[in-house]
Amino acid sequence: MTVVQFRQENSALLLIDHQVGTMKLIKNLPLTEVEKNTIALAHIAKTLNLPVVLTSSQEDRFQGPLMEAVAKILPDAYEARVKRAGIVNAWDDPNFVTAVKDTGKTNLIMAGITTDVCLIYPAMSAIQAGYRVQAVMDASGSPFHLSEQLAQQRMHDAGVVLTATITLIAELVQDWSRPEGVELQQMLFSDILSSDFIEGNQTPY
Repeated sequence: MTVVQFRQENSALLLIDHQVGTMKLIKNLPLTEVEKNTIALAHIAKTLNLPVVLTSSQEDRFQGPLMEAVAKILPDAYEARVKRAGIVNAWDDPNFVTAVKDTGKTNLIMAGITTDVCLIYPAMSAIQAGYRVQAVMDASGSPFHLSEQLAQQRMHDAGVVLTATITLIAELVQDWSRPEGVELQQMLFSDILSSDFIEGNQTPY
């Protein structure tokens, strides 16, 4: 089986429903960890100039607005976000599909809140539409461990590659010595990994 690498030049980032109210539903991971990794994904996209599609659902209800930090890092994507009136599967919203097509990319990096409702369906729908999808599981989350586990299994069975933020950074960067690699490595160790991993400004990568 041929493994297609996700690279800076062939990938787009899709963040689905990272809304301040909805994120409070996450119980399978610490909320602070999911927030940290979501912000990291936004930094990755900005540093590597990846196309970004943001979407939200019913911002005027309990779901609330998208994370302020993401809006600040990616202001253009935030202004162009697809505001769904209540459609569960973002892929069923033609505006979302158009925005994804307009990226011109066939490799889609997805994260969503919640995994078991907001991420699972567009991830599987994108696979059915012929895209390659990686779902970033530590920038996603569910209210229940069981629903998270079953959603992950269903996505995996449908052909979605499950990944984590650190793994994705390394895959996209390819070389820590290039300028983008230096910047993202600094972000990795200052924002994602504990300072326990760093001794005298040395890192294991």
